[in-house]
Amino acid sequence: MRILSIDYGKKRTGIAVTDPLQLIANGLTTVETKNLLNFLLGYVAKEPVERIVIGLPVQPNGQPSENQARVRSFTGTLTKALPNIPIDFYDERFTSVLAQRAILESGLGKMKRRDKALVDEVSATIILQNYMEQRRNGFS
Repeated sequence: MRILSIDYGKKRTGIAVTDPLQLIANGLTTVETKNLLNFLLGYVAKEPVERIVIGLPVQPNGQPSENQARVRSFTGTLTKALPNIPIDFYDERFTSVLAQRAILESGLGKMKRRDKALVDEVSATIILQNYMEQRRNGFS
């Protein structure tokens, strides 16, 4: 079964998923946030998902960010819609910065590097990869 991660944004949401053996995190897509629930319901109807990891927006000083209330509200909706799939939060501090750096270092062209949807998808992938590493190291 797969683990799916979400980098929830006000307008767009990045999504990443593991392979069925949960060895590798891969970017899946970016969807408009208003379509996120329907996308997730369709995805889990086709692919077995063991768990969902949602990036929890936290400011560098540890305080909740402006987006955290929206993330928690969506999580409540998602929990009601998919009650059999556990949801974990993962501190997403600095994932957007890491995503932008990874995209820059990948050698993509200037226009592709400016693609905010790509940043969201890569951020979701970083959240998922870090979450998996923590679990492997016994810090879940």
